[in-house]
Amino acid sequence: MSAEPRVVVHPDKQSLADAAAARLVTAIIDAQTRRPEAQLALTGGSMGSAIIASLAKVPGRSAVDWSRVRVWWGDERYLPAGDPDRNDTQNDEAGLSALGLDPAKVHRVAGPEVSENAEASATAYAQTVREHGQKAWDVVLFGVGPDGHVASLFPHHPAQRISDAIAVAVHDSPKPPPDRVSLTFECFDRSHEVWFLVAGDDKAEAVAAALAPGTDRWDVPAAGVRGTDATLWLVDADAASGLGSPD
Repeated sequence: MSAEPRVVVHPDKQSLADAAAARLVTAIIDAQTRRPEAQLALTGGSMGSAIIASLAKVPGRSAVDWSRVRVWWGDERYLPAGDPDRNDTQNDEAGLSALGLDPAKVHRVAGPEVSENAEASATAYAQTVREHGQKAWDVVLFGVGPDGHVASLFPHHPAQRISDAIAVAVHDSPKPPPDRVSLTFECFDRSHEVWFLVAGDDKAEAVAAALAPGTDRWDVPAAGVRGTDATLWLVDADAASGLGSPD
């Protein structure tokens, strides 16, 4: 069973990032009361970094035992460690490395300096998920592209069709760089909560399409992911401009 999407509109990108960060702290604390660890899948892009930066300003942040938080990424560009275009590099620079996480619990996708190719990185990442992941992650964060893509699952791209896999190599990405590693729909479906963080009027059409009844994820991948407990679209007013009044 999956949760129906709920839309929460914030006035602008900064207020969205701040509110989402406060919401995330609460979600982590709740998860840690139920299980030894809270497990999160982070996202890249400007919103992925904005929520990390906002975490430092959340008053209740100290209530989280950050050593009991395990971090993943929904996708990664197949680039060397430290490359500025990698999602984890952008998150680190936004403040992830200052949260007090246990480095052994921050699971990064191997780049070409370590692995033979993107396929090898996907295989290794999937094995790490098997060894250290939960049956269902607590919160998965997504940005959404103007074309409706999430992670590195793009419209009409064959990587979408991969089944019976946790992670997949993505080649010929329509957005550079061409080689990537992404978790699959099958993997994302095992998430308690899925949050879409979307800001900007260039994303309005994608948001509206993803939330329209009957949209096929082949056309708009963001329509194809829902949490078992909650599916939240946390958007700013510009990104919500193609919607009617939210419930």
